[in-house]
Amino acid sequence: MSTTFWIILAGAVTTYFTRVGGHLVISRFDTIHPRVEAGLNAVPAAVLTTLVAPELLHAGPAEWAALIVTVLVSLRGGLMAMFLAGAAMLILARQFVG
Repeated sequence: MSTTFWIILAGAVTTYFTRVGGHLVISRFDTIHPRVEAGLNAVPAAVLTTLVAPELLHAGPAEWAALIVTVLVSLRGGLMAMFLAGAAMLILARQFVG
């Protein structure tokens, strides 16, 4: 088998055990301290920020247009509408604006 297969398999196993391990650790506690719960609730936003923020530093007009449309749609629509509007705007802006 190729090296790529083993790398993908190792990544999948590591990801699985990381997620299961976190669940097992948290499930051992009867109650979770409110600060810990607040910290865990902040993780998805923190991860999203670390993925989006660096790209915005190097973004062009197409990416900024997609971001603006996404923010505006997020104020009224749901998650799927926000994603589709942002993706559609990015595709169109890259096609026509550059």
